[in-house]
Amino acid sequence: MSQQQQPEKYIFQVEEGKEGSDGRPSVGPVYRSFFAKDGFPEPIEGMDSCWDVFRMAVEKYPENPMLGRREIVDGKPGKYVWQTYQEVYDIVIKLGNSLRSCGVEEQAKCGIYGANSPEWIISMEACNAHGLYCVPLYDTLGAGAVEFIITHSEVSIVFVEEKKISELFKTCPNATEYMKTVVSFGGVTSEQKEAAETFGLVIYAWDEFLKLGEGKQYDLPIKKKSDICTIMYTSGTTGDPKGVMISNESIVTLIAGVIRLLKSANEALTVKDVYLSYLPLAHIFDRVIEECFIQHGAAIGFWRGDVKLLIEDLGELKPTIFCAVPRVLDRVYSGLQQKLAAGGFFKKFMFDSAFSFKYGHMKKGQSHVEASPLCDKLVFSKVKQGLGGNVRIILSGAAPLASHVESFLRVVACCHVLQGYGLTESCAGTFVSLPDRLDMLGTVGPPVPNVDIRLESVPEMEYDALASTPRGEICIRGKTLFSGYYKREDLTKEVLIDGWLHTGDVGEWQPNGSMKIIDRKKNIFKLSQGEYVAVENLENIYGEVQAVDSVWVYGNSFESFLVAVANPNQHILEKWAAENGVSGDYNALCQNAKAKEFILGELVKMGKEKKMKGFEIIKAVHLDPVPFDMERDLLTPTYKKKRPQLLKHFQSVIDEMYKTTNESLASRK
Repeated sequence: MSQQQQPEKYIFQVEEGKEGSDGRPSVGPVYRSFFAKDGFPEPIEGMDSCWDVFRMAVEKYPENPMLGRREIVDGKPGKYVWQTYQEVYDIVIKLGNSLRSCGVEEQAKCGIYGANSPEWIISMEACNAHGLYCVPLYDTLGAGAVEFIITHSEVSIVFVEEKKISELFKTCPNATEYMKTVVSFGGVTSEQKEAAETFGLVIYAWDEFLKLGEGKQYDLPIKKKSDICTIMYTSGTTGDPKGVMISNESIVTLIAGVIRLLKSANEALTVKDVYLSYLPLAHIFDRVIEECFIQHGAAIGFWRGDVKLLIEDLGELKPTIFCAVPRVLDRVYSGLQQKLAAGGFFKKFMFDSAFSFKYGHMKKGQSHVEASPLCDKLVFSKVKQGLGGNVRIILSGAAPLASHVESFLRVVACCHVLQGYGLTESCAGTFVSLPDRLDMLGTVGPPVPNVDIRLESVPEMEYDALASTPRGEICIRGKTLFSGYYKREDLTKEVLIDGWLHTGDVGEWQPNGSMKIIDRKKNIFKLSQGEYVAVENLENIYGEVQAVDSVWVYGNSFESFLVAVANPNQHILEKWAAENGVSGDYNALCQNAKAKEFILGELVKMGKEKKMKGFEIIKAVHLDPVPFDMERDLLTPTYKKKRPQLLKHFQSVIDEMYKTTNESLASRK
């Protein structure tokens, strides 16, 4: 899409806004994507279910490579070895026959527990074929959460990664009320067979299970659009996980919207596209991307399951589309910054000059390809090669991507860097920024062309959906929405009102029709002087400070000011220490009073720069050398902060910061 053809505004209005009445808040106008001006795209003829997505791809592209994994030769990883669409289909049919021969019938719940792998997709497709509810279990979940999901959704059979079998057994005997059969993605030891027997379970190795259905043939049930194909449990920042029921219609509608969007932006998917599967398939973001790839007969290669080896897998696979969560892109950014700092003055000068030159041209409206081919060739090609050399789109989702990381990558990665937004409840993609639109930096772009969007005012936070700059809770309407929370109609009614999904996220429409996420409705609290604090928004701003990798801001109604726990950027902190004569390793520096002063100073400076109110400025900071992680239950599998758990973990630190800061404030009076 050339610059001239692009509209000024990427949305158009389909309904007027309304003033609030009967205690209900006002709502802004309803908007739709510019690319849906002639109506929403219809799913492809005959594509009524997820099974049809795969079946039609097999009919069209039987010999195309579909699923690949790295061959291990003499303990060393080699090239990717591929199974074609037809080969995968043949195994799926065998697996389906085995499932049915075990007495697993339509609408039974089938769990999948493990890291992404060809077997994961094959198991999912067998569920799709026989109308089973696929219930994914994050491979990062502990036994407690796995047990909850198995018993809550009444899973009767679980496909499991070999190394997760022992973890799965920890859910026994409670889970065996429903779980009767376990199938390993690999082998099974004699000890595991014995253990299974004591729990009254039957366990099979993968090859052994495939043989069960030999010589048997079961008819595939007819699948309707309204049928549930998966129950996806949200990772939930508080309370028990919720089972989001997603229908076939949600997924086929979303695929139609993605096809329309990519074609409109001249970036259509083709059979030549290659995808690296490493984000958890148990999360809707990766699941729908892989469905889109399957629909196009494209290739999906799997990582080896180790984040330290991810770059190496990228180099071997050479994907064309790279999806990431901000945490991964932050690592790419930090790694490049460290290399630059270590490369000496001349290299850094060359890089900075090339960056300024190309960025300047992009700001004037040139595409990243036109902005500076020479800089790309001489300076930035190494970054491109680091991602395999063929990446044309980096798509970030699941959490906000810091603007400085996004703008940096847009220049140096020599590809489109897009940011998306969606929920499990909206079947992922709801907004996505567009290629070569620098004015969409820091936003999640306009809506995907298969949903209606409106904002609803949040009076207690002073967000007005009818103001000249409309702000409010983002509400979504359309066929991509979920069918409700499994066994939790009460929770469904809280978020689905008159066909509108209330996301809990606060957005602000931009003049070009893109959406900026500015807050989270649930994450507000009152300080002792009665001021409301929108903590998510503050963390996004403080997160722009280059000296910190992550920051958690805390306050409560008994205190008048905010404190924070930050993970400093090791490289920047160590550089500051060397320049200021402060000794000690990274861990020691995090304890150092001067280092805390330095980081606090950087945070305060950013707060003032962004014109924060006095009560929004952090008054004390604790430096934690260990990044917030899932191991300590401080993050969800999609890297969202678990606030109650963070408070529990850092309670003594928080208490100490309030005590010393209050004493210091009192002594000044």
